[in-house]
Amino acid sequence: MADMAKLILDGKEYQLPVVRGSEGEVGLDISKLRAQSGAITLDPGFGNTGACNSAITFLDGEQGILRYRGYKIEDLCKNSTFLEVAHLLINGALPTGEQNKEWHHHITHHSMIKEDIKRYWDAWPQTAHPMALLSSVVSALSTFYEDSFDVFDPRQVEISIHRLLAKIPTVAAYAYKKSVGQPYIYPKNSLGYTENFLRMMFAMPTEDYEVNPILAQALDQILILHADHEQNCSTSTVRMVGSSHANLFASVAAGVCALWGPLHGGANQEVLEMLELIQKDGGNVDKYVAKAKDKDDHFRLYGFGHRVYKNFDPRATILKETAKGVLKTLGVQDPLLEVAQKLEEIALKDPYFIEKKLYPNVDFYSGIIYKAMGFPTKMFPVLFAMGRLPGWIAQWKEMIESPETKIGRPRQIYTGANVREYVPLSKR
Repeated sequence: MADMAKLILDGKEYQLPVVRGSEGEVGLDISKLRAQSGAITLDPGFGNTGACNSAITFLDGEQGILRYRGYKIEDLCKNSTFLEVAHLLINGALPTGEQNKEWHHHITHHSMIKEDIKRYWDAWPQTAHPMALLSSVVSALSTFYEDSFDVFDPRQVEISIHRLLAKIPTVAAYAYKKSVGQPYIYPKNSLGYTENFLRMMFAMPTEDYEVNPILAQALDQILILHADHEQNCSTSTVRMVGSSHANLFASVAAGVCALWGPLHGGANQEVLEMLELIQKDGGNVDKYVAKAKDKDDHFRLYGFGHRVYKNFDPRATILKETAKGVLKTLGVQDPLLEVAQKLEEIALKDPYFIEKKLYPNVDFYSGIIYKAMGFPTKMFPVLFAMGRLPGWIAQWKEMIESPETKIGRPRQIYTGANVREYVPLSKR
């Protein structure tokens, strides 16, 4: 007999099945609570609510652990590539040699976008945020690929997966080129995933462009670290939209919109804007650290602490070393990066930060790396979306294939007015 928890409400006792995960996580199954008792649970932000069972990502915020399909994030960053990790997340296993060759071939040879899609950019102002373009074009892609809408046809789903993984870097790079008024660069099948993207971002038709392998590897690593992060805001959005049996393009477009927010994918953009503020004020880091400690001051330090991690963010530990390598390779002398390094030094030693476990997080270091590589701050959430795409796809696919899935429909506790009599307009 399954373990049961006991709930006593208004003198009546109810039994709640206890669900245990493979890593010892414990959940109470309340799926029948409302039917049995008339009560629901209230959990603003869903911080204590499990929306699904999932075999994709294990995250232990207290211990600072992140694993994809059982593999340590540290091992994957050291030994694997982003496309291999995408295969792992989506298909449940790292690819064999033959599978890897086939997987790369499918992704590489779907990287072109229809010429008609490029006309979408003509209608938008040059100042349009790249995330607006990305979400719009991802949604628009569905109009060109209506041959793969059946979410219960494995072959159609597979084709949609190949198309999305392949085309997102092209769409992202074109969004950047639109913002700076430069010509679009077509993808090149002889290049790897990140090399191709960097070339489409920074090359010009008038001259040759050689991709720096250290920068390509650094970007590949960042994408791996962002590939999935359990049931976060954007992933939950993808699952919620997909639970209505919306196609993969529509579901991912919704995820892009959710990621756009400054509390989610826009966090590393907030980091750079904060550093710019400090630098313009003379680079007085101590002043802004004091402001952050002052409860009556509205100033906030971005890039420190994490809602889930109560220890050092394992992704940040890896990216800290990556940032050192990138800065050394580029020989960058940037006042903003100097401010960031001073801020990091203080945060790692200051008792206030240590006691509150406000360690530099992944957004702090990724923003520094992106800045050094030449990405404008508006592109930061777009890069996040590129990295998170395999996780969105994997979570959507797992949700569609699960017999437990129901259309998402949270409840609420109504706190409005009680029944009122309607008063005609003439008497109001």
